[in-house]
Amino acid sequence: MTTLPPSLSPSRSQTTCASLLQELQIIWDEIGESDGERDKMLLELEQECLDIYRRKVEMTRKYKADLHHCLAQSESEIANLVSALGEHSISFSRKGKGTLKQQISSVRPVLEDLRSKMEQRVKDFTETQSQIVRICAEIAGNGQPIMSADPQLNERDLTVKKLGELKSHLQELQNEKIIRLEKVNSHINMIHELSVVMSFDFLKTVSDIHLSLIDPANGQSKSISNDTLAKLTGMVYSLQQEKQKRLQKLQCLGSTLMELWNLLDSPADEQKRFEHVTSLISRSVDEVSRQGCLGLDIIEHVEVEVERLNVLKGSKMKELVFKRQNELEEIYRGVHMDVNSDAARQILINLIESGNVDVSNLLSSMDDQIAKAKQEALSRKDILDKVEKWRHASEEEKWLDDYEKDENRYSAGRGVHKNLKRAEKARILVSKLPSVVENLTTKVKAWELEKGIPFLYDKASLLHMLEEYTVLRQEREEEKRRSREQKRLQEQFAAEQEALFGSRPKKPLGQTNTMAGTPISRRVSTPSGRHGVSSLKERRESARVNNVIPLNFVALPKDDSVSRGN
Repeated sequence: MTTLPPSLSPSRSQTTCASLLQELQIIWDEIGESDGERDKMLLELEQECLDIYRRKVEMTRKYKADLHHCLAQSESEIANLVSALGEHSISFSRKGKGTLKQQISSVRPVLEDLRSKMEQRVKDFTETQSQIVRICAEIAGNGQPIMSADPQLNERDLTVKKLGELKSHLQELQNEKIIRLEKVNSHINMIHELSVVMSFDFLKTVSDIHLSLIDPANGQSKSISNDTLAKLTGMVYSLQQEKQKRLQKLQCLGSTLMELWNLLDSPADEQKRFEHVTSLISRSVDEVSRQGCLGLDIIEHVEVEVERLNVLKGSKMKELVFKRQNELEEIYRGVHMDVNSDAARQILINLIESGNVDVSNLLSSMDDQIAKAKQEALSRKDILDKVEKWRHASEEEKWLDDYEKDENRYSAGRGVHKNLKRAEKARILVSKLPSVVENLTTKVKAWELEKGIPFLYDKASLLHMLEEYTVLRQEREEEKRRSREQKRLQEQFAAEQEALFGSRPKKPLGQTNTMAGTPISRRVSTPSGRHGVSSLKERRESARVNNVIPLNFVALPKDDSVSRGN
């Protein structure tokens, strides 16, 4: 039960009314009012009090009805918002939840929250629908979209599911827009590249398709409509066909230019002026991207040059025949092949002077011979590379032999560290010589088996040279072995003599200790030194005679020397 304030408590009210009535009685007594008047005034006073209470009750009853109505409206609005937003997780009932004001207080935050969600949901729907309408208009090619200020919304269905469906549709449209925009940009870039290569007016070409592709105005994006894409695709295709056509024409003209240059032996400066044309001969369409290289002015300039060279062609054909012969001879000499140049030149002179041969056909035949010679030279290249390695290693081997025989090679002086490094590298090369010779021999045998002819190196059989080199190198290694053995025996003899008779005087620094019978400058046969093979064979027998032990050498057992020392 509600507690009344002290001023309105029954005891305070009775006391006040009694004091007032008492004061009223005193006043009446002073006035001299009759009892009838007094009763009448008391009745009026009582009636007025009842009227006041009645009005208050009516006002309070109306206020209660207003509260009931407000609560009902709030609950109805909540139900509508929950239904529209699909927020079925929210439920509200006023039964058993206190007074009306308490129920309204509990409803108000729920209603405000739902209203806020409703406002945001309407905003999301409006923005999503606006974007959908705008993108659809761009795809359709309508320019500015025709839409009302507020998109029509079904406010009874603003659920998250419905919004998700709209956003999914918007995402699909946005993806399609991105793809279309990428296609448009790709086509524009391709048109720009083709226009640059062929010296076309790019801006005019693209603006003829759609003005927005060059300069979008008033925030309008590039046109992505089906019509624009179709026109761009068609333009790219036509430009690609034109590029292919021009490239083929320039490639044909460039090949003709090179043939005429080769025939006329045109100077390099003259050829360099058309280097931008000849560089296109071996290129595909996709590889050609230099600015203006397929312009009509370039094609016309090349056509004029080809016509000029054709006029000069007839006067220099005879001279070109001998240039072809020189080229052929250089190819053969470059790969160490024998060629009878005098006889070949005499044959060419006889053919030309007889007048029975077309010089152009003769040049074509010589070109075939040159191509065949290049192919044969290519087949010999691998072997010749290995021959060069063999020659280099043999030269280093000769140098290493001389270097190791020098007793003063470790003395201080200029270039000593360089010789040490060279000797280290030379030893590595010499250690690989047997495998180099073996691999080269295998290659030569395989080549001769495939071709059916011997492999000649400057008129000599390379296989025979390798075999001869192998024999001489083995003999040389044997001589080295005997020399080392003789030196070991001499050192042993010297040590035993020193143990018997005391220390011996040391030799002055720089005095050589060349062993008797050891050749000073033994050489082996390589392609560069194959003409000295006969002299080496003569010295080989004489060197063996001198490989003997000194006459004063006496071999003593180690135990005898020790016993004598004791």
